Amino acid sequence: MDPVLATVVAAVAGLCVGSFLNVVIHRLPKMLERGWEEQCAELRGETVAPAAAYNLVVPRSACPSCGARITALQNIPVVSWLALGGRCAGCKAPISARYPAVEVLGGLLAAAAIWRFGATPQGLAACALLWSLLALTMIDFDTQLLPDGITLPLVWGGLIVNLWSTFAPLGDAVIGAVAGYLSLWSIYWLFKLIRGKEGMGYGDFKLLAALGAWLGWQLLPVIVLLSSVVGAAIGIALIVFKGRDHSVPLAFGPYLAIAGAIALFFGQTLIKTYYP
Repeated sequence: MDPVLATVVAAVAGLCVGSFLNVVIHRLPKMLERGWEEQCAELRGETVAPAAAYNLVVPRSACPSCGARITALQNIPVVSWLALGGRCAGCKAPISARYPAVEVLGGLLAAAAIWRFGATPQGLAACALLWSLLALTMIDFDTQLLPDGITLPLVWGGLIVNLWSTFAPLGDAVIGAVAGYLSLWSIYWLFKLIRGKEGMGYGDFKLLAALGAWLGWQLLPVIVLLSSVVGAAIGIALIVFKGRDHSVPLAFGPYLAIAGAIALFFGQTLIKTYYP
């Protein structure tokens, strides 16, 4: 397939996937909370009444303000938001600009992956990784959670993809998964022993393990360094421009995810540049 056509097709597909990612970002944390509440009730010996189905498919998407169902024509990525003027068709309540932003990011990431790796299994795998990182980034920003439902399949997905050395030899991927997890796990416990409190969550360990599984152990130092630089830049920007209290903890997952995406595209170039 012509590279330009493949990139355009990927961008359109990415817009549609971005629309689904909005559902994942909104609903998955709520699904986890419902599960935790039901488990706590069972441990207390309480009878749990059957709850209405709530997952990534049902119920249908609706306006959170008036409850009006969102029709298919109102759910076209980006176009519907622009046509509606960023407001609900029923009650005219504002619709967050983050919804089309996630859709656009989904399209741009897919286009970049196919342009870089081609319309190949490697390109498709890169799309899957980038979309997963996008969902994790937004969920962690919102809730400071990195759901196992995404991070653990991402670890196994990286190992499976690299059975064919798609991004790294399988041995490097296995070592990357183990080293990624243990490195942050060690820092977590060292920080807790010194300061007496947690410095990061277990989801961060699993996310770095996933990135190691996808990209190999050699890129782990690059990812950690990039995540620190990105985190410092964003943290300073939030303090300066939004007046965020510097004592309020920041989610580290988004910075790992952003660093992982950069390493996917430019990691080998960075290694060759600084470690010829």
